[in-house]
Amino acid sequence: MSTTMSPDADSRPARSPGSVPDRTAPDRAGPDRPAHPNRRADDRADRRADDRTDRRRAERPSRRAGDGIGTTHRVSLVIPAHNEARNIPWVFEQIPRCVDEVILVDGASSDATVPMARYCLPTVRSVQQRGPGKGNALRTGFAAATGEYVVMMDADGSMWPGEIPHFLHFLDNGFDFVKGSRCIAGGGSLDFTRVRSLGNRALLAVVNKLYDTRLTDLCYGYCAFRRSFLDALDLRSTGFEIEAEMVAHALRSGLRIAEVPSLELPRRSGRSHLHAVSDGRRVLRTLIAERPGARSPAAAPAGER
Repeated sequence: MSTTMSPDADSRPARSPGSVPDRTAPDRAGPDRPAHPNRRADDRADRRADDRTDRRRAERPSRRAGDGIGTTHRVSLVIPAHNEARNIPWVFEQIPRCVDEVILVDGASSDATVPMARYCLPTVRSVQQRGPGKGNALRTGFAAATGEYVVMMDADGSMWPGEIPHFLHFLDNGFDFVKGSRCIAGGGSLDFTRVRSLGNRALLAVVNKLYDTRLTDLCYGYCAFRRSFLDALDLRSTGFEIEAEMVAHALRSGLRIAEVPSLELPRRSGRSHLHAVSDGRRVLRTLIAERPGARSPAAAPAGER
């Protein structure tokens, strides 16, 4: 007796009851079953898009995802530099898009600081500082700035430019002077020595006592302020003590001050120009001279300044 199988019958060998199906054999595609049932049709396009995103992230590994949404005010970034050619590329690469103007204040560098800055950012404005010291460099940069907001930071890679939007956020919301703090939640330092830490705390205690305030950090030069208050800050210092002078004058002038967490990184290359003990003494003299009720520096004889 012969039997004939219909064309629609399954031609695969029948399995006995309880047998384990062969997982290694590929399923055969049919009109209602795609060849790869677990793969979406647009997976390849998704993978290409992911690859492009990964490449962009690799090119700008430290940019924040929200950098494109910035302040509506013009922002100037002032960076004093002296022989920082090896650090400039990293710093300039991290500058967020919310910065409209970058001013490099060169302190008569003997290396390729200025050419390197122009190579990394062709639109950079390079100005020569007037007089020696960080204070003179910053004052030169502030005078050259054209933005409504001015941000200051170092060129040695110890400050991450990606934090700039945090400073601008507080300026946008009514504060006049915003300073970075390594000593509040979210901040810190990877470069604090014991001497620097003790000195900073001692000088901070002096400021908080003199001005009846509760600041958490003092000797840290990552700040932002409204340029319209530059005259009120009345900056005169020539060295590192200008950072403390800015805070003291902001407090004395009644400016609205905010602190934002900031992480201080180790200098990427080269040696620091800071001398903890001697510069600490200069900061202390500045704080005492600028204490409330003291004679204004403008009224002091030129030989006493």
